[in-house]
Amino acid sequence: MRAIWKGAISFGLVSIPISLFPATRREELKFRLLRSSDLSPVNYKRVAEADGKEVPWDKIVKGYEYEKGKFVVIKEEDFSRVDVEATQTVDILNVVKLADINPLLFSKPYFMQVERGGEKAYALLQESLESSGKVGISKVVIKERQHLAAIKPQHGGLMLELMRFPDEIVDSDEFKPPQARATSAQEKRMAAQLIESMSVKWNPEAYHDDYREALQALIEKKIKKGEEDLPAPKKAKRPTQAIDLVSVLQQSIQHAAKGRNGMQQATPLAAKKRRGGMTRHVTHRIR
Repeated sequence: MRAIWKGAISFGLVSIPISLFPATRREELKFRLLRSSDLSPVNYKRVAEADGKEVPWDKIVKGYEYEKGKFVVIKEEDFSRVDVEATQTVDILNVVKLADINPLLFSKPYFMQVERGGEKAYALLQESLESSGKVGISKVVIKERQHLAAIKPQHGGLMLELMRFPDEIVDSDEFKPPQARATSAQEKRMAAQLIESMSVKWNPEAYHDDYREALQALIEKKIKKGEEDLPAPKKAKRPTQAIDLVSVLQQSIQHAAKGRNGMQQATPLAAKKRRGGMTRHVTHRIR
């Protein structure tokens, strides 16, 4: 895997050379728009709203709509006037307690790999942050955009996690909580029992994208058998409104116990199947 960024962590007067590598990935199934009569790919055109005519690239400018239907043109030199200096340094501005940060602010993680010559300082920073329960808050410019970021000790190393700025988070006051309703002691006790019966040791291998796997299986079937008509999907029945909450909780507890046992037994086989070769085969064919 290639590094997406190379630079250094600046921690006081200490400079640690590092490289950033993506810590997550998501393989989306890509589809093309086709003409139904002959499956010819359909391309997008840049068409002006005023007259429906296609516009060449050299006649296109960027504009900001400050009122409905009113725009101000922003040229490339305007962007350069407000451009943030793109240094190759992750400057730690402050150190704060991880528990004090709203989890919604965290966005995208990257592995921070130390480069030659910075091993000792890297290990010292990692150990110091881990023992303190704190993270370093910094600003970094990646791909010409400035990001707020946290440097977090994790898995024996350091992670750089890009963060949202606070004004990007929707105020919780806009969320309308449900109206409070009285619950009985028995209902509370059984709800706690249900939570306990559903509790298992965290195992990320037990969770996967059911929709993506089903879609891959459908595509594989179409590739092998052609565009045959498939039976209409059966609609799942919607649950009715719970009248006897205690009875529903009791049924849920029994169901959760069975489901937990089944999931724990099926996990190794399911994980083995997901690591098979079909994913790579299907993704290659439908690019």
